[in-house]
Amino acid sequence: MTRLALIAHDEKKPELIEFAQTHRAQLLEYELIATGTTGKRLMEATGLEIDRMASGPLGGDLMIGAQVAEGRLDGIVFLRDPLTAQPHEPDISALLRICDVHDTALATNLESAAYLLEGVADREE
Repeated sequence: MTRLALIAHDEKKPELIEFAQTHRAQLLEYELIATGTTGKRLMEATGLEIDRMASGPLGGDLMIGAQVAEGRLDGIVFLRDPLTAQPHEPDISALLRICDVHDTALATNLESAAYLLEGVADREE
């Protein structure tokens, strides 16, 4: 089964929720994981079943990176705030590196997230 991770900096959480609502039917077909707060907000807003890792400041992004290293993830949507990210928020550098090492798709904005979902759907056909 396809497994995707969903992460968002604080200012981008509303955009990720809207994205998940728009693509809910497709996301229902996948096993989803997310960092703690993002996962909680997504589940409340969409009703999607999401396996929540620790919150980003507590290492949830690293837990997701470990799953990439273990070959357990097909892609990550990490909506990051490049202009006003706070020091407590997850840093994309480690995830970007591990995704590149393991050839795992990583989307950092809404347009690339839509392409990631399209690519995953095409691969399943």
